[in-house]
Amino acid sequence: MYRSHVLVCGGTGCTSSGSTKIIESLQAEIDKNGLTEEVSVVQTGCHGLCALGPIMIVYPGASFYSMVKVEDIPEIVSEHLLKGRIVTRLLYSETVTEEGDIKSLGETDFYKKQHRIALRNCGVINPENIEEYIGTGGYEALGKVLTEYSPDQVIQTILDSGLRGRGGGGFPTGLKWKLAKGNDADQKYVCCNADEGDPGAFMDRSVLEGDPHVVLEAMAIAGYAIGASQGYIYVRAEYPIAVERLEIAIKEAREYGMLGEDIFGTGFNFDIGLRLGAGAFVCGEETALMTSIEGNRGEPRPRPPFPAQKGLFGKPTILNNVETYANIPQIILHGAEWFASMGTEKSKGTKVFALGGKVKNTGLVEIPMGTTLREVVDEIGGGIPNGKKFKAAQTGGPSGGCIPTEHFDIPIDYDNLIGIGSMMGSGGLIVMDEDNCMVDIAKFFLEFTVDESCGKCTPCRIGTKRLYEMLDKITKGQGTMEDLDKLEELCYHIKDNSLCGLGQTAPNPVLSTLRYFKDEYIAHVVDKKCPAGVCKALLSYVIDADKCKGCTLCARVCPNGAIEGKVKEVHLIHQDKCIKCGACMEKCRFGAISKK
Repeated sequence: MYRSHVLVCGGTGCTSSGSTKIIESLQAEIDKNGLTEEVSVVQTGCHGLCALGPIMIVYPGASFYSMVKVEDIPEIVSEHLLKGRIVTRLLYSETVTEEGDIKSLGETDFYKKQHRIALRNCGVINPENIEEYIGTGGYEALGKVLTEYSPDQVIQTILDSGLRGRGGGGFPTGLKWKLAKGNDADQKYVCCNADEGDPGAFMDRSVLEGDPHVVLEAMAIAGYAIGASQGYIYVRAEYPIAVERLEIAIKEAREYGMLGEDIFGTGFNFDIGLRLGAGAFVCGEETALMTSIEGNRGEPRPRPPFPAQKGLFGKPTILNNVETYANIPQIILHGAEWFASMGTEKSKGTKVFALGGKVKNTGLVEIPMGTTLREVVDEIGGGIPNGKKFKAAQTGGPSGGCIPTEHFDIPIDYDNLIGIGSMMGSGGLIVMDEDNCMVDIAKFFLEFTVDESCGKCTPCRIGTKRLYEMLDKITKGQGTMEDLDKLEELCYHIKDNSLCGLGQTAPNPVLSTLRYFKDEYIAHVVDKKCPAGVCKALLSYVIDADKCKGCTLCARVCPNGAIEGKVKEVHLIHQDKCIKCGACMEKCRFGAISKK
């Protein structure tokens, strides 16, 4: 029995900032101080507050150390673990009151409005130890289903909960299962979409890294409900930590009899295989994903027939994403009414968001549906850094849209976001401030879509390319007002004629920015100016003669020799040589250089 447990984040974010070395150093220091039998070091998944990694929490007391460095370890071990004195200066500042008292992490702004269901075990258990998952109630839901529920009762429970797919479209999960169960076949399949491809999204990755067994348990429950004996998890190969932990979890689940034949002695057989994606964004679309699992090029198929009728290998199939599955065991254990009591009328439960961009507290958050965007950005996220103003938030990635200031107080749920031209998507939420150019943002997402188009249908393959070319033309100051009309017309043509959901939603970033930020498009076209000072072709750097001291620093850092001037004389920027890198403005100590 250990007297202390030290939880260190082993998610991708903290791993990339050195948590592996932290764990190694911590264990060595514990051994050195003779604490090996008293203190346990546990590598967990993501705690959520990624901006403060590497993260370490010491129990009892839940002392939250942030931005831990290897050189901090000896002090933490000798003071906290050996002598019981908390190293206050290394704690997350918000957990320390003005009086010097320590408050719980749940009382901080980042965590107090969250409600963790899908993320309940992330940052809490060792994801590579099935016994820790079982110790938190893991596999109880599967046992309950197999011994107490009929397949129809399972499906009805999911229907009554109001759970909708967390992967983008928001289709009712229970209805999808019901349709698959209603189609007879000698074989059915349960698939998990872990091919998280949206820029800035890492929700599913964090669940797989922090709580992989929850997905295995949920897929087995789904298999029982629809009459399937085989499941597949399609995970992107760029998630090596998630892949490794899934492999460990599947092996452990088989050894403990949670996967395989005659689970819990009930005669139910179910197993799961892994399939790695090669980085194709289109394989996030369900039919393209199944085509890839079959060993073919990942391209979407026309629907109908839908996967519930004819999916993987031509058999009835259900496909849900990681976050959707992560809710299933808790719904079974606590009941449909418990889950339905959270959220809004048509959007029940919670939603996980990867909060990023121009916000202080970047990381992973899980909030009840109906929480406002303002609460997420200003309270949970800590607001916009450097005193800048909120301008927009992008949800839904390349398939979503930008939410402007006028909708800052919108309650976040499926229908509200669609109503203002955006969408929930898988859960990426990118915050932008006044320094972001919305035309450039639309261009960024279109460039991504062009690169990732599978090319199967002409509207997406050619149409998105033409959209990107128009946006590029506008950001270079070469656009016309007629181009804006053509831009909108082409958007609707692509939406109406593309084969799959990815092509149909590709114009959304353009349409939403045209809808809410048309003045920026007009400024690029008519005034040949980028209001945010982002588009280089419309940008020039100038030196204010009244502020320039002739220190020559700007000339010395200019990579292209575009700045001329003698010591203690006003300098000049030759616009024909300037490559608009901004190095001069960044280095000027007198504020003499500005964008025009």
